[in-house]
Amino acid sequence: MAHMTDIAPLDGSGSFQAYVAEPAGKPRGAIVVIQEIFGVNPGIRQMCDGWAAEGYLALAPDLFWRMEPGVQLDADNEQEMARGFDFYGKFDRDKGIADIEATIKTARAMSGGKVGVVGYCLGGLLAFLTATRTDADAIVSYYGAGIDQQLHESHAIGKPLMMHLAKADKYIGPDAQKAIHEALDGNRHVTIHDYEGQDHAFARAIGSARNEEAANKADGRTRAFFAEHLG
Repeated sequence: MAHMTDIAPLDGSGSFQAYVAEPAGKPRGAIVVIQEIFGVNPGIRQMCDGWAAEGYLALAPDLFWRMEPGVQLDADNEQEMARGFDFYGKFDRDKGIADIEATIKTARAMSGGKVGVVGYCLGGLLAFLTATRTDADAIVSYYGAGIDQQLHESHAIGKPLMMHLAKADKYIGPDAQKAIHEALDGNRHVTIHDYEGQDHAFARAIGSARNEEAANKADGRTRAFFAEHLG
């Protein structure tokens, strides 16, 4: 069953919505799905539905609500892609992390169990920062652009973090990926998987960027990771 729910932000500045997909029985835990620059669009909702089918309560918060509630963009549409980058440029990352933290609290109360976080693109960066700033129980980051500029926060990672990097990522170059490996390979909480020949967004649920083989490999690792750490 899927529906929308209201979440109160930590700063008390109104409320924002999250898409919620509920499993058939008692949740085995909860997973917060963090959007790309395209909002809580059909692809993100499809991911939530997939996690619900696996037995998890899944929530996808509308992180652009402070700019425009309910954004849903198509990454394969040139004009909508441009709108997504415009939202990205205006997005307040710190407030976004606070909204994710509010969503984690909501997910924990709704499920009664542990909470995982998985994010893609912008969400991949936010997932990394979620690992350094929140009490999420397990975190997965898919090709988060800008992580190399936030590595000074890596000392605060205290829960399991899995990262998926596309070796041919047009937004995360070789130097950035090298910096990520150098900073995190020795961290006992972090596991990094590299995908040779893959470009950014190879695991997007819907759209031309998806590579079925690589996406299935990465998603299988993510499922096993959450099964291990969320119970």
